[in-house]
Amino acid sequence: MQSQPLNAADFEVIEDTLLKYGDDHSILNASELDGFFTALVSSPTHVDIGEWFPAIWGGQTPNWESTDEAKQFIELSVRHINTLARQLAEDSQAFAPRFEETEHLGQTVTLAEEWCFGYERGVAVAKWTPLPAIQAGLLQAIAECAEQDNFELPPDLDVPAHQQRVADIAPAARALHDYWLSQR
Repeated sequence: MQSQPLNAADFEVIEDTLLKYGDDHSILNASELDGFFTALVSSPTHVDIGEWFPAIWGGQTPNWESTDEAKQFIELSVRHINTLARQLAEDSQAFAPRFEETEHLGQTVTLAEEWCFGYERGVAVAKWTPLPAIQAGLLQAIAECAEQDNFELPPDLDVPAHQQRVADIAPAARALHDYWLSQR
């Protein structure tokens, strides 16, 4: 199995597969999957593929059209989670969440809702224990972002404030990873 980070074509395969087999209870895009995996590799304990793989699909295993399709998705997923684990452990400053972007009133706006929702899903699957106040605040910032409805941005959106909240997510994720790493 390859160990290099995924490229654009790999992420396209992931997106297509998530959309093909996903439903209202599953992870539906690469941004959400990235957040999910980030929380898993940041967890206080190792989470086995037997726990996280079904969670991608809302607890159900897809009815794959072929074993090759299933194998490809699993291999890409494992490569990505390993890349995130390596990056956060060895060079966390290089870590950048896979946020989505949209146009809003002529401006490019970064959206973190799906990533944060995936992160929360990963925290639940990994069964994180209660955090000290500082780290709980960092996790709360991620959780609040997950609660935002960014499917239709309001015309009066304070873009600079929104972008600052989004910019705070990556440092929060790094700090949470570092906290749990120090506790292992």
